[in-house]
Amino acid sequence: MQWTLVVPLKPLAQAKSRLSDTADDGLRPGLALAFAQDTVAAALACPAVRDVVVVTNDSLASRELAALGADILTDQPRDGLNAALAHGAAAAGSSRPGASVAALNADLPALRPPELARVLDSAAAFPRAFLADAAAFGTTLLAVSRGGELRPFFGSGSRARHRASGAVELFPGAVDSVRQDVDTGDDLRAALALGVGPRTAAVAARLLTTEQ
Repeated sequence: MQWTLVVPLKPLAQAKSRLSDTADDGLRPGLALAFAQDTVAAALACPAVRDVVVVTNDSLASRELAALGADILTDQPRDGLNAALAHGAAAAGSSRPGASVAALNADLPALRPPELARVLDSAAAFPRAFLADAAAFGTTLLAVSRGGELRPFFGSGSRARHRASGAVELFPGAVDSVRQDVDTGDDLRAALALGVGPRTAAVAARLLTTEQ
């Protein structure tokens, strides 16, 4: 089964505010872009992924992610994360009726294509399924197969909300890179320990240099 991934990305200047204890205002937009670039690049390298649709209104991110091969969709609802995801999923369904679609966080800089493939292969067995994040509180991926309705409930406590909505929680084994999103300094250190993509590594190196 081939999947379309929908990746939401808020304007870079507004992204990753919870990293303020680790990166200042001048570095956070670059980190957010690097996270998204490494996430999209890894997703496009996954054999289970047909295409990646990034939903964003940020012009720089649009250019950089399109250069990697992502399709860019304007966030027309402008009503937060879940509205952006529903918009992206609807657009994917309109262009390919019956498509299997998964929402994927944009902040998975350690993402490994084989682990993503394992998660998507597990999701293919269910009409609607999700993967909890490393903290076991949120969600990093929500998938609907064969034209299903995404019905995203991302945000604080999304693991419980997705379970309550009837989505099946996935337990596909060792897929740490798909679970490790980055919201805090501790998250970033955990991602770096797993091994991040080249763009995040470069920005993180500048961050570490600044801290010295």
